[in-house]
Amino acid sequence: MLELKNLKWNVSDGTEIIKDISLEIPSGKLVVITGPNGGGKTSLAKLIAGLEKPESGNIILDGEDITDLDVTERAKRGISYGFQQPVRFKGITVRDLLELAAGKKLEDKDICSLLGKVGLCTHDYIDREVNASLSGGEIKRIEIATVLARNTKFTIFDEPEAGIDLWSFNELIDAFIGIKENYEGTLLIISHQERILNIADEIIVIAGGTVQNRGTKEEIMPTLLDVSNAGSCCLNGGIGNE
Repeated sequence: MLELKNLKWNVSDGTEIIKDISLEIPSGKLVVITGPNGGGKTSLAKLIAGLEKPESGNIILDGEDITDLDVTERAKRGISYGFQQPVRFKGITVRDLLELAAGKKLEDKDICSLLGKVGLCTHDYIDREVNASLSGGEIKRIEIATVLARNTKFTIFDEPEAGIDLWSFNELIDAFIGIKENYEGTLLIISHQERILNIADEIIVIAGGTVQNRGTKEEIMPTLLDVSNAGSCCLNGGIGNE
């Protein structure tokens, strides 16, 4: 379980972005954090991953206070972070990347299994470089495959739908459904896409740097179209194509 206790964070000019957030995120669930743009969703994700350090408060993973640990130490504890725009690596193949994630050599059948779970054909991708020749949807699915290879206990995806087309988005949803059914760890997804919200075990609404609401999708989904609930309408059924 991940616990956030009285977490606060300011940007460099002193503006308070995260305002005394306290949360418990249970293990083994798919939790989606949603809310209006600028409400603090991505900032909170970066604080959990160790990419930013809070002004005050504590971050506790399975009983251990990890507030002062850097991103590398948190990764060793089992926290993974998927960026909105995954990094591309010239000269590194998909095989290389999956083996780096797994921390060991992988047999072809293991790589086939990982790529198959995210809807990619092994023979088409296993020896391809992770570079600009891959589309946004392909690189997102490869990133998810690396998460599966690491088998971490707590995985964060920051707006995984950003910059991908409709076809790739459909495949992305299928991949998340598969992970949800077979993955023992916790998935935390930052998103305002309706189809991602619909596969959540729990939805947390963050606006103005605070938790506005939380509950099951049945409880929360009807409230998201009420702009007065979170200061701005945060439900989006479209696909980002920036």
